[in-house]
Amino acid sequence: MKEFCKRLPKIELHAHLSGSIRRDTLHHIWQQKKSESPELTLEDPLLVIPEEGVKDINAFFPLFSKYIYALINTVSTVEFSTRAVLNDFCADGVVYLELRTTPRDFPETGLTKQKYVETVLNTISEFNASNGEMKARLILSIDRRDDVEKAWETVELAKRYKKEGVSGVDLCGDPLKGDPSIFAPHFDAAKSAGLGLTIHFAELPQSSSDSELFTLLSYNPDRLGHVIHCSEEVKKKLVEKKVALELCISCNVQIKMNPAVTTHKEHHFGEWWREGNCTVALSTDDVGVFYSELSNEYWIVHEHFGLGKRQLWELAKGVVDATFAEKEEKERLKGVMDKFGAAEGLWQIDM
Repeated sequence: MKEFCKRLPKIELHAHLSGSIRRDTLHHIWQQKKSESPELTLEDPLLVIPEEGVKDINAFFPLFSKYIYALINTVSTVEFSTRAVLNDFCADGVVYLELRTTPRDFPETGLTKQKYVETVLNTISEFNASNGEMKARLILSIDRRDDVEKAWETVELAKRYKKEGVSGVDLCGDPLKGDPSIFAPHFDAAKSAGLGLTIHFAELPQSSSDSELFTLLSYNPDRLGHVIHCSEEVKKKLVEKKVALELCISCNVQIKMNPAVTTHKEHHFGEWWREGNCTVALSTDDVGVFYSELSNEYWIVHEHFGLGKRQLWELAKGVVDATFAEKEEKERLKGVMDKFGAAEGLWQIDM
């Protein structure tokens, strides 16, 4: 079944660029930087990132703010890491990828937010032009800690580069920080420009009051990420709005985002999948940190929730309409899914 999950055409909608860089890719970049600047004080990624993956939520956000962002801070390192991430997802059988990242300035190297976004988009464009199997788009993220001005910079970049491959805007960042209620005009402007909207939602109990969650829902997001700590009233609203859900099983369980859930089988995927009222998009979140490829997430729902081959295929195909892709790309993806289903005989049997 693991081999089937690898071959299954898959769509990834919740992958952070910086968190999707594999440990050995970071190590390669670190070696190059160390050879060019022996005084570099950053530690080897093989020592910083645990071999078994991050399992402590308190170590998660500092890993980015204090380490990865300090390593991936030039045009060449952004190009190299983005290309590696694209190739990794493609090798795992992903046929469509929406990669998200927060635009950042790096004064120490002269890399501006605009140049950062352009570099990622150029790398994606080159990949899309040379690869027939997987196509990628970019989502630009507003960090919860951003002020109003920084958030506007992200929205303006998303609007400016929409034709170059930016498909949407995201709200992300440490759920214990910031006030997401200040971003209402930003998300309204993004949606008015034809951009998709996805929001990190109900990640931790402290950021999951009904007041905050209903505020986020008032922005009319197309998709929500994680969706862990929801009251029954909030769940009813999600069903009513038919919002697509980006569920990251390994991530949630591994760093205990819900302390009451200690096994994959207890994850809320089962509830939403059985409910069947909202599209469920299995996602990885940060495969470079949690070491679970998208094919493994599909294997997990087979192993722990009993989905057979046909159900896995239907789950994957159901994600197509939740993408921020244009009509032509959605038709391509449906064709890819149907071709696979026919070749595997999944229209006739459940296995």
